[in-house]
Amino acid sequence: MTLAFPNPSRSFDRTRNAVRFTGYDGMFEVPFFVEIGALVKSATELRMSDTLEATSLSAFDALRASIHAAASKAYSGGRRANYILTAADLR
Repeated sequence: MTLAFPNPSRSFDRTRNAVRFTGYDGMFEVPFFVEIGALVKSATELRMSDTLEATSLSAFDALRASIHAAASKAYSGGRRANYILTAADLR
């Protein structure tokens, strides 16, 4: 099976400081996280906690194709409980 992203939902995970989204390999749900540092453009944005969620989700939406490509690449390395994508993964 190949990894697919039929569900466009994503959520801000304040505990992990990341945006969570899900991929699917057949019937198996595969959780992914994108670190906030990979989504925001500056340290100033990181410190603005009142807008961090909206900024992060908006950046995720703008980078969705690149994020899905990076997630597919990470997943091809083998199954894990979850995957954390960093700025290096999105380059």
